[in-house]
Amino acid sequence: MSQDSQDIESATTAIQPDTKSRRYDRQLRLWAASGQSALEAARVLVLSARATSAAILKNLVLPGVGHFTLLDNAIVDHADAGNNFFLDAFDSIGKNRAVEAVRLLAELNDSVEGCSDARPLSDVLDADPAWIASFSVVIAHNLDNALLDRLAAFLWSDPAHPPLVVVRSAGFLAEFFIQFHEHTIIESHSENLPSLRIDKPFPALRDHAVALDFDAMDPTEHGHVPYVVILVRVLEDWKKSHDGQPPKMSERQEFKKRILAMKIKSDEENFDEAEAQAYRCWTETKVPSEIASLFEDPAISPEALRQNPSPFFHLLAALKEFTDQSETHTLPLTSTLPDMKSDTTNYIHLQRLYKARAEEEKQAFKSHLRAPVDDALVDLFVKNAHALQVLRGTPWGAFDQDKAALADALVSYPKETATHLALSALFALEGNRPGSSPTVERLRQQVQSIIGDGVELPKELDHAIGELARAPSAELPNTAAFLGGMVAQETIKVITKQYVPVKGYCVIDLVDTWTGVIGA
Repeated sequence: MSQDSQDIESATTAIQPDTKSRRYDRQLRLWAASGQSALEAARVLVLSARATSAAILKNLVLPGVGHFTLLDNAIVDHADAGNNFFLDAFDSIGKNRAVEAVRLLAELNDSVEGCSDARPLSDVLDADPAWIASFSVVIAHNLDNALLDRLAAFLWSDPAHPPLVVVRSAGFLAEFFIQFHEHTIIESHSENLPSLRIDKPFPALRDHAVALDFDAMDPTEHGHVPYVVILVRVLEDWKKSHDGQPPKMSERQEFKKRILAMKIKSDEENFDEAEAQAYRCWTETKVPSEIASLFEDPAISPEALRQNPSPFFHLLAALKEFTDQSETHTLPLTSTLPDMKSDTTNYIHLQRLYKARAEEEKQAFKSHLRAPVDDALVDLFVKNAHALQVLRGTPWGAFDQDKAALADALVSYPKETATHLALSALFALEGNRPGSSPTVERLRQQVQSIIGDGVELPKELDHAIGELARAPSAELPNTAAFLGGMVAQETIKVITKQYVPVKGYCVIDLVDTWTGVIGA
């Protein structure tokens, strides 16, 4: 008996996940081991150790960012001690804000390296700008306008420099913006699934579907044929009597009735699924328009590829060549199948058919590569070829300099644009008159100077400038916590190159509880 107990315990222990997997279990389900590795290799620089910056870092430290440095030469005052949970209350007063915040943030995750730096940012930009460029991403909260513009210009000056996340907040209003040159995404986690290619079945799938003898099946087996196989079979039979053509608009109901007529029992869910998915038979499988547009990208021209070491564009060029030359003019098949009514035997057989064909097409795809690319990256690229994305950004401040774009945004997104303009006006006034309290009138005048004379300001501006005039320098814990979660989330998207980060200004109003994006 004791030996049996030991065997069970040993077997159970053998399949236990390691410490890292247990610690990061939930997030590994979101961005997998590849995303976690990218996060652990990242180095994040955060400028200012206020409450909002600490909240952002909390949400980067907990999931395991590799390293962070907090740069702030300010001394903790009573206001900091009252709103920043990562300061040791009154014991931190009079000490360097970065040093105190790092000490407590580091306690959240012992696998994360945290450092503080008490140098003024202006000195670093003067003497050691390359140090800033050595980080994976830079996050700046409520920086002085002149210093922020200088930092943004430096990071924009070279495409190799890291992205800059600009965060501004006052009271219950806030916004953030990600400055980047180019951001390529393979794992966008799109809700659009890859094609099953039912209308253009590969030979092994067609042969399998045609060979089935539905009439000879017993009721159990009949009720577990996957809907993919049913559709391919019905479509092949249909084409034989319709000159090889799929159902026309006027024939689609008849086609669906054919599917349901194959039932031998009324409760066969696999045939109900096939009837619901029948649109796949007359919807042509082709390259999605979003991917087709990427095939026109200048970055995949032979001249550009010779100068660009990025494997993404070499893979994209190979994908274009593959689709142009393939018999079906479609993206490479993937072995990913959706859930469907079936039994284990039928589902696994279908999966093996797709897997074998997907492997054949992947090898064909690799033959079009003109540069060495890691096999794991090729696998990932082919699997996600239907949802690739290339984002190209703009420099910080470009939106505010485009008066026509601002005027259009005021018409299309009045409350979001009004809040953005109010925040821009606030920080412009603080830069021009440090220490003075902005009034509603001065904020309105500053907004008008940004947008230009002759542009009518929307009524939504009254709410925004009223809130900022009431609390121009207030940093509220609930606003800091909300911003901390949102900014950290978008930063992780940038670091892992998974999911699609916000492009433009994400504007937040926690009085009326809404968010919106402008200037994309």
